[in-house]
Amino acid sequence: QVQLVESGGGLVQAGGSLRLSCAASGRTFGTYAMGWFRQAPGKEREFVATIDWSGGSTTYADSVKGRFTISRDGAKHTVYLQMNSLKPEDTAVYYCAAYPKVGNIAQMTSWKYWGQGTQVTVSS
Repeated sequence: QVQLVESGGGLVQAGGSLRLSCAASGRTFGTYAMGWFRQAPGKEREFVATIDWSGGSTTYADSVKGRFTISRDGAKHTVYLQMNSLKPEDTAVYYCAAYPKVGNIAQMTSWKYWGQGTQVTVSS
């Protein structure tokens, strides 16, 4: 099994920055992709960013391109989300997840392991 523990959420003003961390444990992750998702109140969970654990290739939602950066430290089994130029519309619960590269990556059910979520609130 894989355990994911998020940290770094909080309250920031618009235009500020925040870095989220996701520590993974339980097994190796060489064949996994890691990702960040978010869910605002009353809305569906949505994709934010992904990174291949071993290769380092990344992808981003259009809404965060140029502002957010996903990265990973393989030795620490940790993935990060650096969030800059934050906007009130970024307010959501942010989740870290792991994809074992089985099934369709675009389907939420293919992401088998999830963290507990961390609240990010951006004030005007």
